Amino acid sequence: MKQLTKIILSGGGTGGHIYPAVSIANELKHRFPDAQFLFIGSKDRMEMEKVPQAGYDIKGLWISGLQRSLSVDNLSFPFKVVSSLWNAFKIIRKFKPDIVIGTGGFASGPTLYMASLMGIPTLIQEQNSFPGITNKLLAKRVKSICVAYDGLEQFFPKEKIIKTGNPVRQDLIEVDSKRKEAEDFYHLNPNKKTVLVLGGSLGARMMNKIIEENLDFLLEQNFQIIWQTGKLYIDEYQKYGAKTDVQTHAFINRMDLAYSAADFIVSRSGAGSISELCIVGKPVLFIPSPNVAEDHQTKNAQAVVNSDAALMLKESEKDNFQNIFKELTDAKSVLFSQNIKKLALPNATKQIADEAMRIVNSK
Repeated sequence: MKQLTKIILSGGGTGGHIYPAVSIANELKHRFPDAQFLFIGSKDRMEMEKVPQAGYDIKGLWISGLQRSLSVDNLSFPFKVVSSLWNAFKIIRKFKPDIVIGTGGFASGPTLYMASLMGIPTLIQEQNSFPGITNKLLAKRVKSICVAYDGLEQFFPKEKIIKTGNPVRQDLIEVDSKRKEAEDFYHLNPNKKTVLVLGGSLGARMMNKIIEENLDFLLEQNFQIIWQTGKLYIDEYQKYGAKTDVQTHAFINRMDLAYSAADFIVSRSGAGSISELCIVGKPVLFIPSPNVAEDHQTKNAQAVVNSDAALMLKESEKDNFQNIFKELTDAKSVLFSQNIKKLALPNATKQIADEAMRIVNSK
């Protein structure tokens, strides 16, 4: 079997694209310690900071998406495409990778397109139940497509689809054994139930408002709350951290302990978050962001709700929060936990690495 010596990964724009790419790189690095890795991202996007923090080199392309509304920025889009294709070609030609892996985001389009033209094995990892336009366009060119949901044959060639799930942090697999450590870490009352609120690292304005409007309701139900407001909103909401039984955090570094401490979770429904929550196996209320491409967070959440494994509250229905939350915490909560665990795919990263090796060796 061929040893991988040079690997390019491309994915970014959001943590939902960056984290899977880093996770796959870590697995391949474990298998091939002497291999060289290079990431390709979009200039001025968060991957240019996050990837080096994870210990990998990255090069940036001048690329962004089309704006949905009329915008002057759209006038530069054709020039960005030409520039990114040419620079991706130069980077790939110089680096000479054995394989190029894309996890979505603007930069992965030109990177994987040029790699496929150059005859290099290519693989994409699609996190969502409704693929973005980049991966749909790449589907005919790549060798393999690793997915997390059933039913993607309507978007991708069936013979290329491998259901692996999404990469998740391995420290989440044993959260049930960390309850006492989590209670100590977050200074929680072990006699009270804990609600964990997750709006993402940047935060979610409407989701924060929903929690703010229902904070007294939650406290009256004798819950204690760990509330990740996001770094954009911590200044606005940290005042509530002065309340007994309420903690506000800009960002949660020990997610394993936060998940372990939680009895109920209120969360956005990005693909990565859903994959983690399936492994954690706690009752979840999803509040999808309506402001993402193709409304994919709602589609992601609906796929879990259809399995009777979680509940969903649309932002437009925010006045119904209390009724939905009561349903989450009633006798059916045990069923939600059991059903969401059935959806977990904890070996995703290893299976994606296996598929990468397979297509390289079948070249």
